[in-house]
Amino acid sequence: MSTFKEIRGQLIRKYTTNPTNPLEGQMWYNSTTGTLKGAVNLQSFSSGSPVITARGWNASAGDKAAFLNVGGSINTYPTVNTGAEEYDGTGWTTATSAPFAGIGTVGCGTQTSALVFGGGHTYVNTTAEYDGSSWTVGGSMTLTSRSRSSAGTQTAGLGADAYAPGSQAVKTTEEYNGTGWSNATSSGTARYDGGGLGIQTAAMSIGGRANPSIVTNTAVEDYDGSAWTAAASLPTATEYQGASGTQSAGTIFGGTNNYPTYPTFNTKLDYDGSTWSTSPATLATARKMFGGIGGTSEAVLCTSGQSGPGPAPYTYVTNTEEFNNSKNVITAAAWSAGGVLTVGRNLGNISGGTQTASLAYAGYVSSPAANQTSTESYDGTTWSPGGVVGTGRRDGMGVGPQTAALLSGGYSTAPTVLTEEYNGTAWAAQNAAPLDLDSGAGDAAAAYGWNGTTGADYDGTNWTSGATLPAAMKAGCGTSTVALGAAPPPSGTTVLEYNSGTWTAGTSLNTGRSNESGMAGIQTSAVIGGEAPPTIGPITETYDGTTWSSAPNQATGRNTYMTSAASGTTGLIAGGTTDLTSTEVFTAETSAANIETVTTS
Repeated sequence: MSTFKEIRGQLIRKYTTNPTNPLEGQMWYNSTTGTLKGAVNLQSFSSGSPVITARGWNASAGDKAAFLNVGGSINTYPTVNTGAEEYDGTGWTTATSAPFAGIGTVGCGTQTSALVFGGGHTYVNTTAEYDGSSWTVGGSMTLTSRSRSSAGTQTAGLGADAYAPGSQAVKTTEEYNGTGWSNATSSGTARYDGGGLGIQTAAMSIGGRANPSIVTNTAVEDYDGSAWTAAASLPTATEYQGASGTQSAGTIFGGTNNYPTYPTFNTKLDYDGSTWSTSPATLATARKMFGGIGGTSEAVLCTSGQSGPGPAPYTYVTNTEEFNNSKNVITAAAWSAGGVLTVGRNLGNISGGTQTASLAYAGYVSSPAANQTSTESYDGTTWSPGGVVGTGRRDGMGVGPQTAALLSGGYSTAPTVLTEEYNGTAWAAQNAAPLDLDSGAGDAAAAYGWNGTTGADYDGTNWTSGATLPAAMKAGCGTSTVALGAAPPPSGTTVLEYNSGTWTAGTSLNTGRSNESGMAGIQTSAVIGGEAPPTIGPITETYDGTTWSSAPNQATGRNTYMTSAASGTTGLIAGGTTDLTSTEVFTAETSAANIETVTTS
């Protein structure tokens, strides 16, 4: 009988605790629990950050670590757009818009070397190439069409089958050489809205609608660069699905069939070159008409699209899902419920720097209408009453940790310049600021605050005139010398970076924010949220010092955003619109080994 060492090349060792990073397939004996353990491979979809703009029938390129979404239909069919977004494995950012719009536009290649072509509603034969920052118009297709099966690269692309105006499904095949398109051998099955994968000389066209146009088919064909041959049929007729991989290791996921009810699928089917099998991984959101692709069958990203059955008018979802096939369990970034404030408030302040040591103070209560003097401290679970603010106010500058907070400016019975410091127990009056501050960065020992474009510096005792801002900013975070300012009123995307007295332009936000939004963290790792007109906003973005990316939305929209964070990977919000008392805590994505107990049953 073979031993485990002969099979796996490893001994079964004894540990008092589970290894922190076991190898896939590794087994060990946990002497503390008296159980045999193993690191088991897991196939699953995990949630990613939502797209900025919900869309469907769009083009896509790349894989789950570097993905491109472009064009398609937005809001309700048949509204089309040229917008593009990029995904870096964590969140979405706005990219340069494409030079043309269409539904059923398709793509291939990578995020930094993408090819998109075709499109319907107003049918085009246009091609565009993307280099990661800008678009160039390429050669025109020979066929004006939409909804092709696409494969290949920017310099060796393939468009197979199509829907052509007045012709319904066609089996025209075209090849792209980086400059122009040329006709190639037609496929055996006229279809559109199917799946395409592979490269120009080893591609597949999968499922889709065949003539007559209401019939979804199971036919699959392989292309070798010169001819099409029949391959193993799908177990279920499918259209509007995502497709990824190669002729010997491919996958499709999601989709629909059965006109006119159009049920949506959450299944993933894998192909080994001869047989289709059902993957144990399923999408959390069944969908169709989405951007879904990956360079390999292991690098799948599924974004946006339509969820739920039914024909037009179509509406689209924003959520993203990543496929994972590893020994690690991926826990997506998320907001979760925290403790409850003892006093609901808005236009107040939260500072503190961590999820387990934050401070809420001042603000406004609408019923009965009054500025607040109360303070509450948070220990990660519970809010507890603290010292009393000397002058009740709202919409002031509040910065600093739980034991060294600074409150200045804001509005009392009128705009105020009064300043107070908190030592963790009590507030004490300090020298007045030169103006009624409403944003800033730093703490009680050193701060920089501003109102509009006028700045002021604080040294722990006195205020002096500070650097002038090139534009009014309503949100701020960071230190007194290295800070961020964002969200110019009434709804802007501008971001400024502050370094020792000098402001320079930073990367713009993806979503415009009103003057009732908030930001926290440091200049190289920040989080922002709050009102994004016309939405009272659960919309969140994180910043890595270079790029703003979408993050999971909060459960509750707050047009008065109160936030605390040591960085953009953690955060805390509480209070807000209409005297809310709820708290939400933000945690970034985590990964841990999938460890199972091995039994004989």
